[in-house]
Amino acid sequence: MKNSIRFQQIIKTIRVLLLSWVLGTGITFGQTSMPKDSAASYYTVEDITLPDGLVAETGAIGFMPDGRFVACFHRGEVMMYNQKTKQWKMFAEGLHEPLGMMVINNHEILVMQRPELTRIKDTDGDGVADEYKTVTDDFGLSGNYHEFNFGPIADKEGNLFIALNLASNGAGIRNEIRGKYDSLSRPGRMYSCVPYRGWVMKLGKDGVLKPYAVGFRSPNGLGFDAQGRLFVSDNQGDWLGTSKLYHVEEGKFYGHPAGLIWKEGFPRVVPINMPVATLDSMRTKESVQFPHGYFSNSPTQPVLDKTGGKFGMFGNQLLIGDMDHHYLIRLLMEEVGGAMQGACIPLNVGSKLRIGNNRLAFAPDGSLWVGQNDHGWVGARGVQRIVWKGEKHLDLMAMNLTKTGFDLTFSLPLDPVKAQELVNYKFRRFYYEYHQAYGSKQFDIQDVPVTAVKLSPDGKTVSLTLAELKAGYVYELKTGDLQTVDGKTFFNNLICYTLNNLK
Repeated sequence: MKNSIRFQQIIKTIRVLLLSWVLGTGITFGQTSMPKDSAASYYTVEDITLPDGLVAETGAIGFMPDGRFVACFHRGEVMMYNQKTKQWKMFAEGLHEPLGMMVINNHEILVMQRPELTRIKDTDGDGVADEYKTVTDDFGLSGNYHEFNFGPIADKEGNLFIALNLASNGAGIRNEIRGKYDSLSRPGRMYSCVPYRGWVMKLGKDGVLKPYAVGFRSPNGLGFDAQGRLFVSDNQGDWLGTSKLYHVEEGKFYGHPAGLIWKEGFPRVVPINMPVATLDSMRTKESVQFPHGYFSNSPTQPVLDKTGGKFGMFGNQLLIGDMDHHYLIRLLMEEVGGAMQGACIPLNVGSKLRIGNNRLAFAPDGSLWVGQNDHGWVGARGVQRIVWKGEKHLDLMAMNLTKTGFDLTFSLPLDPVKAQELVNYKFRRFYYEYHQAYGSKQFDIQDVPVTAVKLSPDGKTVSLTLAELKAGYVYELKTGDLQTVDGKTFFNNLICYTLNNLK
């Protein structure tokens, strides 16, 4: 009898332990319940060890044709990293806030520093630069701390593009300046008292630097898409209700008026004193707005995924960094009404990614390298490497406007039951005001009901009918419990579509 009681107690204990294990693993009886997907299942994020004593405020990164990683740091160093030996070597130093770079060959780079675009070259092959030549310095310098410079990037014809930051009234200017001084721009929070602050500039193959497009505040990122269209990011501030991405074309004005004083034929007026309605009618609207605070506070460098599938599913899509969040951003663009517009969606690669993601570059092996910076901003320091593990996750591949709503195309077939539940699609819309003040709240916030859902035969495209579509708004979508039949979950589930033009 005693043995029987003892045996029953043992069985009871085993049952309790088994139940505890089952609950801890997420498995339930009567159904299959797997632990939820996470980005860490699909990507690894590796810290790159940096030299002792280096202040790793990363201003530019890239790869030499022989595979060496090259990085410019904000305090003037340009260093090479050999991935095989894991050794760093100084290539150049003494630069002034290098914030952009383009690799020419194994011995030569172009660096955009504060005073000039510089050609830096190793002429004797010892791995250390011994030649520094000015490529162009045909733009103004007032000495204001906020006159950062970005680029260069090259188009298919070999023309180079750079971007020039506006100055800030948070500090003054030097007694000695470079370029013509014009006081008409000095009123206001940001100004352009020397040419061509607030402009994107084009350096032709003839070596002549010319103004290309105007209306930028702090354009910390330039990139081309797969079709060769130029995109430039800009950061929230005065005249920018939230951070934005522009499709930039020659001769156009993109919203910040300070640089207009350098536009040929522009009237002799203080630009910020012009009626807001007049400036609004002149400007070309952004292709994408990044909602401030919870989505992106400071977008950085857009890069094109040309890895041929080595980084995953995002071939020929643009990715962009952000200074404030532990994720990157993908851009889902389309042309509507003759202009580019589209959606932005987080690309979560796991909790190990730091913030301050200032510069992005794809390596020859398809990994994505990220250089971080916190120089006066929210951010972090260092360099990280992101590697795709080779398995597809459930993600949004396209968001296309229709006459009645949106088509959402996913990377994998969806569970048809969950895909067709209205509760899994929550839209709201709002707009940011174009005005002189710093930033903007969200105006006219309204929920927009989804009235119908249709799933394509292959299970990958969801067609949503919305109660109303209205131009001039950001349509923000938060999805619910979308997943595949085998339990892969949609974890990048915040999408914001900038609707400028209707179908």
